[in-house]
Amino acid sequence: MKERADVIVVGAGLAGLVATHELVKAGKRVVVVDQENRSNLGGQAYWSLGGLFLVDSPEQRRLGVKDSYELAMQDWMGSAAFDREREDTWPRRWAQAYVEFAATTKRQYLHDLGLRVTPVVGWAERGDGTADGHGNSVPRFHITWGTGPEVVRVFAEPVLAGETRGLVSFAFRHQVDELVVEDGAVVGVRGSVLEPTDLERGEASSRTKVEDFELRAPAVVVTTGGIGHNHELIRRNWPTDRLGPCPDKLISGVPAHVDGRMLQISEQAGANIVNRDRMWHYTEGIENWDPIWPDHAIRIIPGPSSMWFDADGRRLPAPNFPGFDTNSTMKAILAGGHDYSWLVLTQSIIEKEFNLSGSEQNPDITGKDTKLTLSSRLQKGASGPVEAFKRHGADFVVADSLAELVDGMNSIARGPKVDHDELERQILARDRQLDNKYGKDAQLKAIDTARRFLGDKLARAVKPHKILDPAHGPLIAVRLNILTRKTLGGIETNLDSQVMRADGTPMPGLYAAGEVAGFGGGGVHGYNALEGTFLGGCIFSGRAAGLALARGRA
Repeated sequence: MKERADVIVVGAGLAGLVATHELVKAGKRVVVVDQENRSNLGGQAYWSLGGLFLVDSPEQRRLGVKDSYELAMQDWMGSAAFDREREDTWPRRWAQAYVEFAATTKRQYLHDLGLRVTPVVGWAERGDGTADGHGNSVPRFHITWGTGPEVVRVFAEPVLAGETRGLVSFAFRHQVDELVVEDGAVVGVRGSVLEPTDLERGEASSRTKVEDFELRAPAVVVTTGGIGHNHELIRRNWPTDRLGPCPDKLISGVPAHVDGRMLQISEQAGANIVNRDRMWHYTEGIENWDPIWPDHAIRIIPGPSSMWFDADGRRLPAPNFPGFDTNSTMKAILAGGHDYSWLVLTQSIIEKEFNLSGSEQNPDITGKDTKLTLSSRLQKGASGPVEAFKRHGADFVVADSLAELVDGMNSIARGPKVDHDELERQILARDRQLDNKYGKDAQLKAIDTARRFLGDKLARAVKPHKILDPAHGPLIAVRLNILTRKTLGGIETNLDSQVMRADGTPMPGLYAAGEVAGFGGGGVHGYNALEGTFLGGCIFSGRAAGLALARGRA
């Protein structure tokens, strides 16, 4: 394959589409190379809930939320906790630039492309309980009307129009094995053409090689995603000193093609990789009863009311409540020596507070069906996908009594048996706090705060009630597994998404964007993510690469 172009984009995911969109606007010729088939256009973003981090948006203001760039920066820096003089140099600059983007032009940029968000703003990653530490002080999680497929669509359509005009060509089933470097500059890619496949989106595909290929261009943009399905690479870089031992069992929140190959390939060409030990995995993973890819897992996005216990049945301490502090909760779970935990809740809680991450688990919003959305979100009963997991999911136990619930929990436990009397003691201690309008249980205090926000009161935080009250039954327990997801470190880049070498200078001809670049700079999130920032990071860094190359910076 000898086709020439102005730019080669490696990876047809969201960051790659955004970069290509900006290049097409500038009249540049682009070849987009991807190891999967055309069905996978948009990559992992397609499967997402479509959450976007926005600051001081009209949706926030309508709900009475007072947000600002200054507050968002305080939250971002408190969460990132940047502490590495060399490796965090560019991530700090990216953080400031990204939060400014989220507070100013981001919403309009997407709105002009046709993207809309739902009116109820979510309050994700509520934090560690300190004003200047980790977490969102206010709700900032804006869900795309149409979820991940809509985020992909608004960039894919202009790119496909560019294909029709002859500005864009796709090389699907082309796996890059090497970046071509001549005289210190990247001038192309070499790799393997893989055997054709007509598999559906997300399904694991063959890696059988049928021939070689080489492409040349003045610039190459790497946008190939992270290491989320590469469990071996996750284990190799796992931050044991910070989070505890890597779990024995990991379940995958991303498809098999999210393999991290281009990190090593880029490093071999001269790119500097930073913050390898920073990653973002979820503690609320459940096995998918109807999987698409190997080890396919779903994340529960819980409201604040479920009680959370470790594998031994000990209640997790503050701030380890559902939806508050992911890494702190991970550390608390793994400190017990096991790789899973338990949520204990009621039917009333699951009906109002359980959402499932993923476009396919939210058919009402994904399908932009207003009537279905209102009926499934506001009427009594859990949503159809949640009820399906409750009935079929291997991690769910439903019972009419605590004794029956504990028996069910112990039947699926991978470790110690939960003691009925001790579990009952802890639940009763919590329930007694509801005999008065005040009390000392930190989680109940957090629920009270949540319900002061109209969005939570309407759709995410049920009125506090006693877990053992039969009127709110049946009782439910959910075994939560560690779900792999995002890479927070990666290829170091400057604010134009130019790849940096170990000596701190840009590498001519090479750019990187999206998760492979730690969503910008090699780690814009630092140690913690505020959520709604992954799609936005792909958009912002992909846009930076496209704009820089559109200006002729190769």
